[in-house]
Amino acid sequence: MKQGVVITVFVLMFAVVCTPLAAQDSGVNYQTYMVETFDSPESSEITWNGIGSKFITEGYPILKYFDGMPNALRVMQSDSDKEYKFLGVQFKFNRQGDNWVDIYPAKGSGDDAAPYEIPLKGVVQRFDLWVWGAGYAYNLEILVRDCNGRIHTLPVATLNYHGWRNLAVTVPTNIQQRSRYLSQLKYMSFVAFRIRTQPSENVDDFYVFFDEFKALTNTRTASYDGFELENAKFDDADSNKEGGK
Repeated sequence: MKQGVVITVFVLMFAVVCTPLAAQDSGVNYQTYMVETFDSPESSEITWNGIGSKFITEGYPILKYFDGMPNALRVMQSDSDKEYKFLGVQFKFNRQGDNWVDIYPAKGSGDDAAPYEIPLKGVVQRFDLWVWGAGYAYNLEILVRDCNGRIHTLPVATLNYHGWRNLAVTVPTNIQQRSRYLSQLKYMSFVAFRIRTQPSENVDDFYVFFDEFKALTNTRTASYDGFELENAKFDDADSNKEGGK
């Protein structure tokens, strides 16, 4: 009997001592950061463009910035003097069917603008953004490119509601976000928002607004002897220095 009591006490003491030690290194460091605020189109290096599928009406989509923000965000802002903006997109199609519009980031302006995929930090767990819906049964998707160059479609929500909503989508674990080869260190990138019409829904006129596109990501990096050599550059004059710096 006494021996059983002693063993039980020992097990409990071991658990109390070891549990905090095991919890010290969880392997994650979650951080939320802003991928795009849409607040400063004049000073941003990134512009936003749109392209539609086969039956898009000529002259569409139209992209425009508007002043303001969702009321749910306004109460959290401490800088009352800052000018906040959000992005609006209007489009229509000539016929019903499987139509879509891509809203994608670009660099440059006018005819010189070229699609630009936004590199994402760390290993992304979830995206969230504010989207204004107009009651149409259109599906919002996020397109990302994994570290191997494959594009994946993340279904976010159906926009058949009215007004602003905060929408979120979890990134599946089967999407490889970081190469296992240190000499080919690549991360996932954001490609575009895609809005896809449901075949029986009206397509005569639709507009949608976007604000505060964020990512929840694990920014923890592995630490090992020589980690600074991940970005070594052999074609640099100073390549004899650690990390090619």
